[in-house]
Amino acid sequence: MSAFSHLDEKGSVRMVDVTEKMPTARSAIAQGVISMNRDTFAAIEEMGMKKGNVLETARIAGIMAAKKTAELIPMCHPLNISHAQVDFFPDRNTFSIRIVAEIRLTGKTGVEMEALTAVSVAALTVYDMCKSSDKGMRISDIVLLEKTGGKSGTYRRET
Repeated sequence: MSAFSHLDEKGSVRMVDVTEKMPTARSAIAQGVISMNRDTFAAIEEMGMKKGNVLETARIAGIMAAKKTAELIPMCHPLNISHAQVDFFPDRNTFSIRIVAEIRLTGKTGVEMEALTAVSVAALTVYDMCKSSDKGMRISDIVLLEKTGGKSGTYRRET
């Protein structure tokens, strides 16, 4: 048997078989940051972007992306997500917005990829809605903060 979970004995790619695993409560929290210029930041806060409410649109996009992660990431299992939340934390000192996604379910495999995908797509949506004002925006620091459940137990990122 291969030492890699996504390769079979012949080296062919495969999806990990979770058939025999018992469902457990699982969760994951991820975050990312999008930084921008002062005017773009102010326009988002004042809901002055021509394309509409940037953060509410990005919230919807992030939740939708979490639900479609298996369509984007090869070998990711389609999951029956029971909770998806995307929140925004603007920082007026740095003209940046921290994006945090939390995903939960009861299932046989974790939701880390769903949380990371939610954050990534939410940030990309902010960029898309604001690019006419600021093409120099920077998406950074996309990381897993915490995951619970499953065989490997709890993980919390050290800060």
